Amino acid sequence: MKQLVITADDFGASPEVNEAVEAAHRRGVLTAASLMVGAPAAADAVARARALPELRVGLHLVLAEGRPLLPARAVTRLIDAHGNFRSDMTALGFQIALSAETRRQLAAEIGAQFAAFHATGLALDHCNAHKHFHLHPMIAAMLVDIGARFGLTAVRVPDEPLGVLRAVEPGIPWDPQPHTAICAALLRRRLRAAGCVSPDQVFGLAWSGRMNRTRLLGLIEHLPEGLSEIYLHPATGSYAGAAEGYGYRDEFEALTAPDVIAACRADDLQLGGFRDFVNGQPMPAPLETAAPAALANPS
Repeated sequence: MKQLVITADDFGASPEVNEAVEAAHRRGVLTAASLMVGAPAAADAVARARALPELRVGLHLVLAEGRPLLPARAVTRLIDAHGNFRSDMTALGFQIALSAETRRQLAAEIGAQFAAFHATGLALDHCNAHKHFHLHPMIAAMLVDIGARFGLTAVRVPDEPLGVLRAVEPGIPWDPQPHTAICAALLRRRLRAAGCVSPDQVFGLAWSGRMNRTRLLGLIEHLPEGLSEIYLHPATGSYAGAAEGYGYRDEFEALTAPDVIAACRADDLQLGGFRDFVNGQPMPAPLETAAPAALANPS
């Protein structure tokens, strides 16, 4: 049996993201969303999620390209002169490994974000980190240890099989990243030891911000057996802080495309969030419905 979680990252980043998440869940194939608890539209995201009981919501841990929840004086090693998280992730990664004080501040911030999610009252479906910073072994250890206090049961392991991508687009180049592969293997081992679920394969890395209808449909049609996750970045339009070159609208439309919806109704495919598969009760198949007219041409 093929099991599939279709996730929207950056939930809470803006009203445009939140609108797309709601519409793609109500009228499309989106089953989960990863919430940025400190993002500008987080409160709006939580309000929408409370009205969508079948949308599985997890924590999108932000430790780069954002602002901390804790006051600047508590995270001096993690931020720049403007109070934003540092953008030099490689240098910060080495500092985390070498500095006990940096690790102390990091653990405090991770704990604050888990606590903020818990305070929403939403059930914690999963956790992952913005820019996949949880591939860092020490961040992974903190995520698992701290997350356990809040009932964490599932974590994304960004491990994307090239063979499936080439089945969809034969010409896609091979981009070997041995360090990432090693960190992903270590993360998977850590999660198994902690009793956490992780998908057998994840899709969204090679086509991050470029997951159009054709690619999403191709992935669903070539999905391997086991538990898969496909993550996207849908939005009804561009917004302040949006990543340059990302096709946010294309990703939203892919999630609500009639042929994608039809593909997700295959007899050998189950849709859900991570906790649906942990509990053994996946969601019903999506209805064959187009995106709501009110969002077809957002102002």
